[in-house]
Amino acid sequence: MTHKIYYKRIADGLLEERLHSSGAILIEGAKWCGKTATATRASKSQLYMQDPDKALSYLKAADTKPSLLLQGETPRLLDEWQSAPVLWDAVRFMVDQRGGLPGQFILTGSAVPKDGVVKHTGTGRISRLTMRPMSLYESLESNGSISLKDIFDGNKEIECYSDLSIEKIAFAITRGGWPASVGVDEKIALRHAVDYVEALINADISRVDGVEKSPVRVRALMRSLARNISTMATIRTIRDDIASGDADASVSEKTISQYLTALDRIFVMEDLPAWNPALRSKTAIRTSPKRHFVDPSIATAVMRLTPSRLLEDFNYFGLLFESLCTRDLRIYAEAIDGQVFHYRDASGLESDIVVCLNDGRWAAIEVKLGAKEIEKAAEHLLELKEKVNTDKMKKPSFLMILTGTEFAYRRDDGVFVVPIGCLKD
Repeated sequence: MTHKIYYKRIADGLLEERLHSSGAILIEGAKWCGKTATATRASKSQLYMQDPDKALSYLKAADTKPSLLLQGETPRLLDEWQSAPVLWDAVRFMVDQRGGLPGQFILTGSAVPKDGVVKHTGTGRISRLTMRPMSLYESLESNGSISLKDIFDGNKEIECYSDLSIEKIAFAITRGGWPASVGVDEKIALRHAVDYVEALINADISRVDGVEKSPVRVRALMRSLARNISTMATIRTIRDDIASGDADASVSEKTISQYLTALDRIFVMEDLPAWNPALRSKTAIRTSPKRHFVDPSIATAVMRLTPSRLLEDFNYFGLLFESLCTRDLRIYAEAIDGQVFHYRDASGLESDIVVCLNDGRWAAIEVKLGAKEIEKAAEHLLELKEKVNTDKMKKPSFLMILTGTEFAYRRDDGVFVVPIGCLKD
């Protein structure tokens, strides 16, 4: 039997840090993103709640004496803990009983349990870590010549070269960052993404809250979300889009909201919130989030798009490329204690991605697949820089255009042009 290679994850280092500071760590994220593999490597004993041979006896133990399931060498892994939500309170209590010693438990979860089943928040005992599908740096497709941390710290030397061609980017988008798909034959890799979406539509979305959902409507909703990826489409826009495309699958706004909540709870949707900076003049800022799946391959799989089909529609390719860059920047930003937003105001000025570190530093980023739009993107970034009130906020650490091109360089106006195939945390 051959074992699949373990690709080093950025979350490995974050988990190691948390094990030294918290009694328990919860790793949350979409199914198949690699949580169990990462957590297993960091643990000394394991409890797999979804083991079909033992699941029933584990659930019985959880009902009668949950502390039995916590016995074992530490750190102890409780995989898919939400199958028995009582484990959360048991872990919190056990951490207290052991005097708050760090590194006792690792929990993984690919769904948020129903409201009200957990008595305590776990604040102070259980640290949360979000894990996503792999970034291009983790799948070894970005050479990592440019570190996000380094440029935040003032490094201006960014000249480098990416050999990630447009064709390779199209494949990376449709394959996705699922560990099981990286390094396997293209046909198999693309099939994985389709299988993921089918399982989601037909089972996972109903299982999360026990409310049966129409697969026809779920599919129609996901296709609409895919069509509106990287946009600020409202629920009404999505409803109208579904109605115009498939009269048999008409969905009310209330149902769309419920389905979106379910997709959030299984970490499939991850919308990008709006950034609200201090501005020099009174400008209305759009507060709607941008629509994103946790991985762009979910959009291409539900639309049944291949890499070659993507290359025929550069407008849609550009929106998916923005979603890919958003996924990677979320991963890189989290590793350096940051978060990711988008900006758009009433005048139409926008920044596709704004990375904000928790120490107040920030950077504005425009995403452009090709070289043609670089000039315009730089103008927008410089205009945004002038709008921000630097008496109340720090100046931007840098302005960047993230591209699907080959060369990284610093323009005369100071704006960085960086291929996604050169970036890492």
